[in-house]
Amino acid sequence: MRRVLIFGATSAIAEAVARLWLAEGCALYLVARNGVKLQAIAEDLRVRRGASAPIHTAVADLTDHDSHARLIAQADRALSGIDIAMIAHGSLPSQADCEASVQVTMREIATNALSTVSLLTLLAKFFEERSRGTIVVISSVAADRGRKSNYVYGGSKAMVSVFLEGLRGRLSSRGVHVLTVKPGFVMTPMTQDMDRRGPLWARPQTVARGIVRAVNRKDDIAYLPWFWRWIMLAVRLCPQRIFKHLDL
Repeated sequence: MRRVLIFGATSAIAEAVARLWLAEGCALYLVARNGVKLQAIAEDLRVRRGASAPIHTAVADLTDHDSHARLIAQADRALSGIDIAMIAHGSLPSQADCEASVQVTMREIATNALSTVSLLTLLAKFFEERSRGTIVVISSVAADRGRKSNYVYGGSKAMVSVFLEGLRGRLSSRGVHVLTVKPGFVMTPMTQDMDRRGPLWARPQTVARGIVRAVNRKDDIAYLPWFWRWIMLAVRLCPQRIFKHLDL
């Protein structure tokens, strides 16, 4: 039985992944800020698996870096070890609001980048000392290129992606698998105000299946759905003198 710690467990993608891992017989430790929603998800999972399902929860604001070591230690004790740690929390800010306010910009960077870096620093040490384990982090295709429509969000995710690339190099010889997940457009509450019509939009369940598959295959990077790998390749290859004029 694999033991799984999920930060940001109330996100739509994390919830879908938790259902898949629970169906495989995994024990879960779920961390999220919204206690009411977290308990609702935990109860739903218990209904699916049974009242005795190995599901633990903790309510925490993950921008509080001082709580991170305690949360990892609590999960380790509750699960009698951790095999997989997944970081899935984050926010999708308004670029216009960020441009108008240093405070908003810094808050979003703290949520989407700095809190993740804090958790990763502690998780890397935790798994490195045990010479095993898997770290999964949800980044974004927005990390691949700075677009004028969302460069604060994209820049935050780019920091996480580059951090993970270096961490992967550090931990690869220590038996620790580091997976960067880069979803494209996903139908979640964070995107409910966007026009979600068209073939590029995916459901959280589709992304969740891709994450579980990537963990099992020990992939380094997973673009989800798969076609985003080729879309973002084209975006990255576009010359800057052209790209800066595109309305993206």
